[in-house]
Amino acid sequence: MKKKLIVLNTTIMLGLGSAFAIPSVKAESITDIQSQRTGIQSDISEAEQVIQQLKKEQSKMNAQIAQIESAMKENDQKIKDTKQEINDTEKDIESLKKEIKALEERIAKREEVLKERALSFQESGGDVEYLEVVLGSKSFGEFVNRVGAVATIVEADQQILSEQEADKADLEKKQATVEKKLQSLKDMEVELKGMQSQIEDQKAETVNMKAKIEKKESETEALKQSLENKDAGLEAQIASIRENIKKEEERKASEKADLDRAAEEVNSSNASSEESSSSSSEGSSSSSSEESSSSSSEESSSSSKGEASAKSSSKAESSSNSSKNSATAKPVASKTVTSSKPSSANTGSAITAGYKYIGNSTYKFGGGRTASDIANGLFDCSAFVAWAYKQAGVNLPASTDALKNAGRQVSDSQKQPGDLVFFNTYKTDGHVGIYVGGGKFIGSQSSTGVAIANMDSGYWAGVYNGRVVRVN
Repeated sequence: MKKKLIVLNTTIMLGLGSAFAIPSVKAESITDIQSQRTGIQSDISEAEQVIQQLKKEQSKMNAQIAQIESAMKENDQKIKDTKQEINDTEKDIESLKKEIKALEERIAKREEVLKERALSFQESGGDVEYLEVVLGSKSFGEFVNRVGAVATIVEADQQILSEQEADKADLEKKQATVEKKLQSLKDMEVELKGMQSQIEDQKAETVNMKAKIEKKESETEALKQSLENKDAGLEAQIASIRENIKKEEERKASEKADLDRAAEEVNSSNASSEESSSSSSEGSSSSSSEESSSSSSEESSSSSKGEASAKSSSKAESSSNSSKNSATAKPVASKTVTSSKPSSANTGSAITAGYKYIGNSTYKFGGGRTASDIANGLFDCSAFVAWAYKQAGVNLPASTDALKNAGRQVSDSQKQPGDLVFFNTYKTDGHVGIYVGGGKFIGSQSSTGVAIANMDSGYWAGVYNGRVVRVN
């Protein structure tokens, strides 16, 4: 009955461990990630608000750009008109230059005529003035004729001179007009250059505005994409954790089923042992009764009775030993019994002690030897085995080299729950665990911390060296 209670305790503890240990830790992780997702989704909402604000700013910028482009078109048209006006002015200047040249030619011709007329009054070869011509007459008639001639000459000269002055005035006026046109042309040229500079500034401003819009659009899209990626990553992480929880629950359910089968096998073995013991006791009692009856009917001597009694006792003892040996030898022939029968009453407590650390412990080389390490589930393999057996009231050393000599060695075919099993990892007998039945053991593994692992397949099957030590 005591063994039955131990196995049932093992099953219950594993069931509790599988139901609450790992999923609760994973649930906390999911809660943390969901909290992170809530924060990120809030950031995404804020980013969307920023995007809406940026769109409004972009709308304003587009309106400004449209205004600038309209101004640029107007300036372009003005530049075209100014250039046309410059071309027209240059044509006017060329025409004025031709007129000036013609005036200069007319003035030159008039000067030649005046020179010729002046020479006609100088037939004597001297310098004869108009007064000398008049006073030099020899008669009144000649005087009158000379005065008339001089008057005619003077009048003609006056007309020529008047035309000459008019042409000179016209020439000066046209020259002023040309100079004014030239100055106007220069002013328009300066204005044109100013307009060109203004257009270049407007173009630069437009390009700058467009660059700002593109940068803001790029930054906003990058921010939104980054937040969406983070949210998707967290969502995938939650899905992965849930999948891991599902696998962990399936693994735990499988382990529980294995231990339940082990418990049933132990109970079956215990029942078989009790039946054998009961049959042996009944056989001894019947043998003693028959011997006593035989001695009474034959009326044997007292010595003969003693021999018969001794023989009967020896027969009963032999029958009892035979029954016990049969119960012991049975696990060797049947794998079901040999893989589940605990080696002692302390074994069950040692196995169940570690269940609370399954899924919430960490492997630590040299760990498990202080109260702080034990409280935080920090063990190496040998320290975990020593600690587990200590919970069952058995003191064991905390090193693999010492543990392999901590009991008697049995064959692999005879290993039972509670036996120590050894593995060649980084060295011979480098790892140790406690066999729990069903081809599995519990130990502190470097990759998982305290966990139940399969030693019949996978990595542990490859490094299991067959060493089995039974703690007495």
